[in-house]
Amino acid sequence: MGELICCLLYICTMKLANDLLIRAANGQKVERTPVWLMRQAGRILPEYRKIRNALSGFKELVETPHLAAEVTIQPVDILDVDAAIIFSDILVVPEAMGLSYEMVEKKGPYFPKTIRSAEDLLNIKVPDVDEKLWYVTEAIKITKRELNGRVPLIGFAGAPWTIFAYMIEGQGSKTFSNAKAFLYRNPETSHQLLQLITDTTIAYLKAQISAGADIVQLFDSWAGILTHDQYLEFGMKYVNQICDAIKEVPLTVFAKGAFFALENMKNLKCETIGLDWNMNVSNAVNIFSNTKTLQGNLDPCVLYGDFSLIRQKTKEMLNSFANHRHIANLGHGVYPDINPDHVKCFIESVKSHN
Repeated sequence: MGELICCLLYICTMKLANDLLIRAANGQKVERTPVWLMRQAGRILPEYRKIRNALSGFKELVETPHLAAEVTIQPVDILDVDAAIIFSDILVVPEAMGLSYEMVEKKGPYFPKTIRSAEDLLNIKVPDVDEKLWYVTEAIKITKRELNGRVPLIGFAGAPWTIFAYMIEGQGSKTFSNAKAFLYRNPETSHQLLQLITDTTIAYLKAQISAGADIVQLFDSWAGILTHDQYLEFGMKYVNQICDAIKEVPLTVFAKGAFFALENMKNLKCETIGLDWNMNVSNAVNIFSNTKTLQGNLDPCVLYGDFSLIRQKTKEMLNSFANHRHIANLGHGVYPDINPDHVKCFIESVKSHN
């Protein structure tokens, strides 16, 4: 018990050698724009694939804390990013709530059972996250210890609507038509499930913060498939609850495709808004006017280009955010077949920008 308390005290009092990301998120002065990439921990690195290929599958890696910590730190060592993001998956939340998933090789997530009616909610609970998601918080503690204050550690969770979409649809989809139909046919049940997900997500993020996460991000990957009115009712309503609850560290909200809701996001109590590559930067700059930090938003496919193109497009992106609070990133996760040297070129281009 004494060793555990000492470890937690060490984590809580650790000073960051590179705190650019935290200062940028809080709107404080920075010497340069900080940079990291969504999905940096994993698939683009040969070092990751070596570890992954020795295991039974993706889930074993997620659920093995010392290995999850190792692949979390790899991009810091290899790519020289300004932050680490814990290696995990947004779908650990529905699994903890009672709906298990499989990660099918080259196809993605699959839920053998899905939510089809109000009766199905009887088996869905707000879990004890310390019991059900211990492997994530343990991975965070190990990562914090191994990083030793080099860079901040980002924790994350999926936003309620995105988690809901998977729990109804059962797998990835271009349209999520089953999930959207459920909203229209069963609005009351939809709200009940969304509230259960929200309560779980708040507890989960707070557990990550207690374990040592310096900043957290909410991924609303499927926000853009809803209408504006639907997103306000079934999406942002619950994102707002999470923003209100998370006060301990800076919070980023990344709602992919939700360009129509940027005006509404002004009132969210979060520090940073993520922009995807289709969002108009000048419009976002005008909307937020330095009241929040903006994160993004280079098209990931730029990294398929040569070094000259990457440098040019990165410079153009950085200039578009000029004089506005900014964290450099891609407009979505880095694709698995992108050359790591091209990722390094992007990172170096951000760091050398005047």
